Amino acid sequence: MKTMSAIAFIVLLTLSVQPAISQIPAPVQSQPVALTGGTIHTMAGDVIENGTILFEKGKITAVGTDVTIPSGAVRENVTGKHIYPGLIDSWSQMGLYEIGAVSMTVDINEQGPINPNVRAERAFNAESRHIGVARSAGVLTAVSSPGGGLISGQSAAMMLEGWSWEEMTLKPGVGLIVNWPNPRSTNYQDQLRQLRSTFADAKAYHKAKQAMVNGNGPRIDFDSRWESMIPVISQERPVVVNAGEVRQIQDAITWSTEEEVRLIILGGNDAHLVSEHLKSRNIPVILTSVLSSPFRSWQAYDAAYSLPAKLHEAGVRFSIAGGASAPNANRLPHEAGAAIAYGLPSDAALEAVTSAAAEILGLDDHIGSLETGKDATLIITDGNPIEYATQIEQVYIQGRKSDMMDNHKQLYEKFREKVDQRQAE
Repeated sequence: MKTMSAIAFIVLLTLSVQPAISQIPAPVQSQPVALTGGTIHTMAGDVIENGTILFEKGKITAVGTDVTIPSGAVRENVTGKHIYPGLIDSWSQMGLYEIGAVSMTVDINEQGPINPNVRAERAFNAESRHIGVARSAGVLTAVSSPGGGLISGQSAAMMLEGWSWEEMTLKPGVGLIVNWPNPRSTNYQDQLRQLRSTFADAKAYHKAKQAMVNGNGPRIDFDSRWESMIPVISQERPVVVNAGEVRQIQDAITWSTEEEVRLIILGGNDAHLVSEHLKSRNIPVILTSVLSSPFRSWQAYDAAYSLPAKLHEAGVRFSIAGGASAPNANRLPHEAGAAIAYGLPSDAALEAVTSAAAEILGLDDHIGSLETGKDATLIITDGNPIEYATQIEQVYIQGRKSDMMDNHKQLYEKFREKVDQRQAE
């Protein structure tokens, strides 16, 4: 009986966390599509009024005011509308987190402090109900990131359209996530030694493997942990260090110089205090939680709101990610928009969730701007997408025309019907 009860509970729980049935992945683009008459914000040059953007097989083939549209193309008249690149969530738990109170739907942390071989895309839940909600807000790419421990694993850029994680993976191994220890902790130095030891082991493994391949050394056993770190120590892949306080940031910069790795600061609450250091070393920052209370009790109420403007003024490269929470990923445009009210230029705020984010994360060969050869991952709106009142009317992800229904809209329709029925009684 206990076994049957357990099975029944799991079945009911599984049914309860299924996504809205209307969120059906769009098919792969099968014929050319031309969006005509709209205002195109390429994020790579001047705004194109009354322009046309043509894409085929998921790639942009032409952008401008004098575009030849091939026969058989689908024409979409978007006169009076605006076309922007899809927004990018630079740090997210999308696909790894569903319901906080149900542990089996949360797959963020692994056991143990050192997990460089963890790959976020392998755990990505393509059926998450949060995907459609974020997509309807214009967020078309989420960099899903593992958490926990000292080295959490590898983040992955995931397209928010598709049937499976394989189909939705835009780029695996975007960065190695490292959680910088708390300097006030009694075991701070021990954790730093463990971090240095891990990188020393990875470098030794890489050196031994090269010797083996070149015939100058004995055979070594495959180790997935150190194998996954080879792109990091060879500077092909950055280390994304979660560091908020000024000492954490300074220590992380010193460490990255010693280890000769590419560094991205994640969080960066005190980044403005070391802005000259960050700029001189060309170290970008992924800012989190702009819509947040002050970091310390003595700080001004707008400490978080004004941080993007301070970094912009100092010439530090940055993107805005907001909180990692998958249920709140649809708030990303508001995180960027709030920074405008506290001194960040509107263009810079938009770049922080499009072109700048793509460049920092190494995704700019695919997304972040609307240019020939890049992915047709874009949004059609009635205004600036980071303004609160703007409506996202349609999105395309690699040329796929997404279903704009989502869980929030479905609930709205349900309870709108309830109100109508009650009023008719």
